[in-house]
This record gives sequence, C-alpha cells and structure tokens, in this order.
Amino acid sequence: MKARVQVMLKNGVLDPQGEAVRHALGSLGFDGVEGVRQGKLIELDLAETDADKARDTVTKMCEKLLANTVIESYQIEIG
Repeated sequence: MKARVQVMLKNGVLDPQGEAVRHALGSLGFDGVEGVRQGKLIELDLAETDADKARDTVTKMCEKLLANTVIESYQIEIG
C-alpha cells in the first residue's frame, strides 16, 4: 500500500525558502506572485494492506519523525 504525506509550515510561520522562491520568480519575470509556501512530499511503500491501520501507522510516523508538529502541519493520503 502506498502512502503520501504532504508536510507544510503552519500559517503564520515564516517560510524563508518560499520567500526566496517568490523573489526568484519575480527576477525571472513572473510578476504577480504574491506568496509562496514551500513544503515537502514524502511517499511511503507500506507492507500493510488495511487502510485504517496504514493511516494510524503513518500518523505515528508523522508525529515522531516526518513532521515537526510545533511548526508544521501534515496531510496523509492512503491509496
């Protein structure tokens, strides 16, 4: 079973990488980009075949390692 985890900085947390991308896009002539938030996508191949158990396991992974839950939020997609 595959799982995808999207991790993003929470609203209100400064995103220096996103700001650098926004600035670079402006320098390349892409005007009108008012904000960029940069995150990460993590794809996992799991041996688990039960979707609910897989979601529970991936949630634990996020809470312990994959996301810094103080400043980041995450979304899990099981499929």
